[in-house]
This record gives sequence, C-alpha cells and structure tokens, in this order.
Amino acid sequence: MEIISLNLGRPITVDYRGKPVETGIYKMPVKGPVQLYSNGFEGDGQADLVNHGGPDKAVCVYPIEHYSYWEERLGKKLEFSAFGENITTSGLLETEVNIGDIYEMGTALLQVSQPRYPCFKLSQKHGPADMPAQVLQTGYSGFYFRVLREGKISAGDDILKKESGTGGIAVSRVLHSMEVGRTDKTDLAELLELESLADGIRTKFRNWLEIVEG
Repeated sequence: MEIISLNLGRPITVDYRGKPVETGIYKMPVKGPVQLYSNGFEGDGQADLVNHGGPDKAVCVYPIEHYSYWEERLGKKLEFSAFGENITTSGLLETEVNIGDIYEMGTALLQVSQPRYPCFKLSQKHGPADMPAQVLQTGYSGFYFRVLREGKISAGDDILKKESGTGGIAVSRVLHSMEVGRTDKTDLAELLELESLADGIRTKFRNWLEIVEG
C-alpha cells in the first residue's frame, strides 16, 4: 500500500451551467513532506465547509485502481486528484477497507471515518451531468480519514495498516446505505453501533431510523 500522489489546493471559482461556483476539487500534486493537522493539510482548503473538511473529513483519498475505468468511461487521460482527493492511493479499495481501520502514513496516524459521497462538482470537472450517479453505481467513491496523530506526509510514503476497525463494516456498505438505506431498520441499527463512523453520518442514520420506527 502506497501514496501514489499527494494533492493540495486552495478553492477557486469556476463556471457551472453559467453560474460561478467555488470549489476545492482542483488540487495539484506536491512532493512533500507536508504537515497534516487535525483539520487537514497545510496549504489545502475546501470551499463548502458544510459538506467537506472538518475533523471527520480531514483527508480525502481515492484509489488509483479506479482511474483506468474512468479514463475509458470519460475518454480522456486523468491527472492525479481527478476526484479532488488529497491522497491518491494504491492498495486501499472501498470493498476491503473498513470504517475504523487505522493506518500510518509518514509520521501521521489516520482512521477511516466515512465514504466520500459524490456531488455535482464532479460533473463540473469531468462533464457528464450524471457523474455523481455513475460514482454511486460503481461504488468507486473514495473515502475520508480523520487524524489521530498529526504529522508529515509525502508522496511515495508507504501506507501501513496498524489496526482493524471494530464491526468489520466496509466503506462500500456504508456508501450503499447512505444512498438507499433510509428504510432498512436492521442495517441502520447495526451501522449506528460503529462508534468510529463520522458523527454526521451517524446523525443521518439515527434520524432515518427514528422515522422508520415511527
């Protein structure tokens, strides 16, 4: 497991359907080492602080393994951080990585907190209006880390798994529940037991469960 690319960038304003939109999805590769704090990397930023950033979404990662699929689908070569990720990884797939898993990268220690849920800014960057739906259909979403120990990270650093999350719930399963799990009482109750799942997602699931239970 390895960091293929480390990507940073400040928000910029772009055009989307004739309207200006501020976004942090346009990041650029850097070599590092770069300091990682509890809220994210030094020199990086997000435009929408409601849906991006914060302690539970300090670091966004995306697997390099998905790039060939999207290049064929979109008909173009993709540069690193094509999905706005801070870290392009090798060896970490949504179907295999579990919520709560802990990894060491450089001198930092990180814990998987939630899937990355796709938004319209992927359409702005890549063209297809249904890009978020395509991401959900494939499950090629990427995911977020929270920072357990601040430190410095560089491109090329090994990714070392230090601990498995309790519950054995894959990122892909949580993403599926975020999309279609509003009425699955059993699934929602089980996912709420995951203390390492991001607070925002747990709140969403708890509200859905309360509606189902009446």
